[in-house]
Amino acid sequence: MTLALYAAAALAEIGGCFAFWAWARLGRSGLWLLPGTAALILFALLLTRVESEAAGRAYAAYGGVYIAASLLWLWIAESQRPDRWDMTGAAICLVGAAVILYGPRA
Repeated sequence: MTLALYAAAALAEIGGCFAFWAWARLGRSGLWLLPGTAALILFALLLTRVESEAAGRAYAAYGGVYIAASLLWLWIAESQRPDRWDMTGAAICLVGAAVILYGPRA
C-alpha cells in the first residue's frame, strides 16, 4: 500500500506542479492553477496516509519516488527519454528511499 500511496502522491504533485509550469512558463490560462492547486492538496493528503511513525521519514523516502516519477513524466508527458545517467540516479535514489523506509529501527 505504501508504494501505491507514494505513486499516487507523485502523480498528484507532478501534475500540480506542471499546471503551475504551464501557466507561468507556457503561457497557459490562469485557470490551470485551479486543478494544479487541487492536485497539490491531494498530494499532501496522500502523504499523510503513508505508514510511518515520523512525517520526516515518510517525506524523505518519498523523495526517491518523486525523482523516479519525475523522469517518467519527462518521458511520457514531455516526450524526452531519460538517459542512462537519469536512470542511474533514479535507481540510486530508490535504493536510498527503501533503506530509509524499510531499514530496521531500534
